[in-house]
Amino acid sequence: MNDKSSRSHSIFNVVLNLSEIEENPLDGKTIKQTRRSKISLVDLAGSERISAHNGAGAQSGERIKEGVSINKSLLTLGKVIAALAESKKGNTFVPYRESVLTRLLKKSFI
Repeated sequence: MNDKSSRSHSIFNVVLNLSEIEENPLDGKTIKQTRRSKISLVDLAGSERISAHNGAGAQSGERIKEGVSINKSLLTLGKVIAALAESKKGNTFVPYRESVLTRLLKKSFI
């Protein structure tokens, strides 16, 4: 996430653990059961358009780099989703490692 811009992706992971400890009345031993859930909340930045002219609406170099990065991660996310849809039909390579966003979300796709 870029701390200087609102034009970035955000991922908020919530992990819930529920532990239950019960005592077995027959032998007095304790039984511990643990259930775990993970929820990922994802806020994706929209794709960026880079203007080709140098008028009043021209973007700075830093803003252009930021937009390119956002577009690359959204493109990779689309490629991962398409590859996962294809993998239902057979063995397909899924490009999780092509962007930080898809690497972070890998466990959510499985």
